[in-house]
Formats: sequence, C-alpha cells, structure tokens
Amino acid sequence: MIHTLSVIQINMAQTNTAKAHPVKRTPRTLAGEVPPTSANGRPHALALYEDALRLLQAGKYDKAHAAFNAMLADSPADLAASIRMYINACLQQINKGKTSFQSHEERYDYAISLLNEGHYEDAREHFQAILDENTSADYAFYGLAVLASMTGDSHTCLERLTEAIRQNPRNRIQARADSDFQDMADDPRFTELLYPEV
Repeated sequence: MIHTLSVIQINMAQTNTAKAHPVKRTPRTLAGEVPPTSANGRPHALALYEDALRLLQAGKYDKAHAAFNAMLADSPADLAASIRMYINACLQQINKGKTSFQSHEERYDYAISLLNEGHYEDAREHFQAILDENTSADYAFYGLAVLASMTGDSHTCLERLTEAIRQNPRNRIQARADSDFQDMADDPRFTELLYPEV
C-alpha cells in the first residue's frame, strides 16, 4: 500500500524547513523549463509533486517514475526523501510480474515469501497463476488455504484446504502442525476436515 502525504503536511514540513534552511534551488517542470526563482517556485514544485502522485495513484508507474525523477535533482530538500521513496515504489510496481520462474515450485516459494511479508494480493496472484497452468498443483491450493486463514476468510480456507487434501492426503498431516491455521482451530468444520477419524 502506498501512503501519501497530504498537501497540508507537506506545506507544514516545508514551512518549518524553510525557516531553518532556506532552499535556493529552482525546481524544473516535466518539460524541462525553469520557473522563476520567486515565491512561485515552491508552489510550482508542489504542483509537480502532486501531479506525479496522481500518476502513481492512477497506476501509471512509468510516467510517475519519469515525473519524480525529473523533479528530484532540483526539488526542495524537504520533498527529496519523499520523492526518492515514490521513485522506489514506482520501480517496484514496474518490475512487478517481471520475475521469471524456472518451475511452479519456484513460483510457489516466491508466493510464500510474499505471504510472509504481508503482500496477500500479490501472493494470491502467484498461487492462482500456478493453478491456471496446473490444476493438480495441490500445494497451490494449500497456499491459498493458508492465505485465507491468515486473512480471516474461513469459508475459502476450508474450500482450498479440502481440495489440497483431496489431491494429496499428506496435506492433512501438514495442516495439523501448521501454525498458520491457528485461527481456524475453533472451527468444528476445520477439526472434522483434519481429523475425520474422530
């Protein structure tokens, strides 16, 4: 999730910084022209910053990256850190999906790492991509079950885990010891699925 600073927060930060360290740089526009060095420089820099943020929020990561890059060299010091952060966010989004995998197992490991970092939707996309190519990938169903458990979707968790166990009964044994299912422990349907012999 990308967090943005409000214009009020930016203006307050700029006012405080301007008092302590006056900035003499003149920001450039996206077209490359240099605005006047009057008091209009700061509002102009803010306008460029907000335009770049809008591109980022609209999912136009290439354009947003170019916009942030163009303003970085001549940006006011108090905006530079935020601009760098957004440049990195753009690069992550641009590179997203360009990761190549030698096997479904490799993609699964990557999906698990995303899951562990809390990137649930990205992890879901990779699990689903595995299943789109191989509907008998029981481990991808298992991964989706874990994801559903971690996000509080007990119905989906039970559906995905049931399919994972149907395809490979060893998943039942694994699920019994898997702490990622701890939130499902009180659900009688989950107990019945893992311990049908009881």
